[in-house]
This record gives sequence, structure tokens and C-alpha cells, in this order.
Amino acid sequence: MKAIAGFLAAALLAIPAAAQQRDFLTSDEVDQIREAQEPNARLTLYAKFARERISLVRSLLAKEKAGRSILVHDALEDYARIIDAIDDVTDEALKKKANVTQGLGQVARMEEDALPMLKRIEDSKPKDIERYEFVLRTAIDTTRDSLELTETDTTKRAADVEAREEREKKAIRDSMGTQEKESRATEERKAEQQQEKRRPPTLMRPGEKKQDPEKK
Repeated sequence: MKAIAGFLAAALLAIPAAAQQRDFLTSDEVDQIREAQEPNARLTLYAKFARERISLVRSLLAKEKAGRSILVHDALEDYARIIDAIDDVTDEALKKKANVTQGLGQVARMEEDALPMLKRIEDSKPKDIERYEFVLRTAIDTTRDSLELTETDTTKRAADVEAREEREKKAIRDSMGTQEKESRATEERKAEQQQEKRRPPTLMRPGEKKQDPEKK
């Protein structure tokens, strides 16, 4: 209840600045995310924050009060952006071959609980639903899509992420002029040379493998 009260107070203070782009996390949540460098820890935190947004929406809709619709709208919008952040963190971790099984387990449980709750809100047709119907539908669609990804085999998902990145890179290359392509190729060669310089020196010939001392 303290967390919900805190969200309500923050949302009420933010109403005069509603025209500005809002952060979807509180300053305290941002600090927690910054401290959680490991992807499983970040996913667990994001799942917690998403649950709190859903709890806030349910609390707001439990009583018909003037002005609640903007608070419901913002909570749903923040929730959907948290789900997007979860997908981004997961994809980035999978690109680096990180094991995110633990974090995804937390995410899956949260999304499995959140999706039917959001659908029930939509089906119940609150009196002021027209003021947040779009973000409610966005939250439902985002949750469904994310849950589908969460339940996908991580090896396949990692391959899909790599394939998508390659398509995006190819599209960028195809849209470049000749001079831009040459400049990009030069930058990539420089990056490869820098990577080679950082590798530790070795006396082994190309293709030669280091032998296990125990096998000698």
C-alpha cells in the first residue's frame, strides 16, 4: 500500500507537467536499475515494477474518483514501457550469450498474472475507459507479445535477434551512398585492427591449438 500511495502522490504532482515527456520509472527505480548490472537482476526488478503498476491501476479503478483516469492512463502507459524495457534487456543479454533463465522466469510469472487482469479491466468497461482505452489495449498487446517471446526457446530467440540485426544493418548499408559505405568499411577495419592489437601475443602458428599439460 505504501508503494501505491507513493505512486499516487508522484502522479498527482506530475499532472501540471503532463504535456512533457514523462519518465516511466521513478528516480528510485532508475537508481535500482543502474545498480543491477546483471541482466537477471534487472529483469527481476522490471517484473517487480510492472506488478506494482498493475496493482496501482487496480487500486485506482476500485473507487470512482474524479481525476482518476489520468492516473490510470499514466500507470498503464508506464507499464507498457516497462514491458518494452524487459524485451530490450533480454535481447541484449541473449546477444551476449548470457543465461537469463532466472530473470525470464520472474517475467513470465508476472505477465501470466497481468494479462488476464488487463483483459478483465477491458471487459468490465469502466465509465471513464474512453480516456485510457488506447493505452489499455497497448498494454494488453504488449504483454501478449512479450509473453510469447518469453516462452520462446532462448537459443531460437537469440538467433532471431541476430538475424534481425543483420537485416537492419543490411538495410542501412543499402540506403547508404558509395562514400558512406567506404567510410563505414574503413571504420569497421579500424575497429578490427584495434581488436587485434588488444589480443595477447602468442608464439603459436595459425591453426595450432594449446595442448592440455595433463595429456603430455
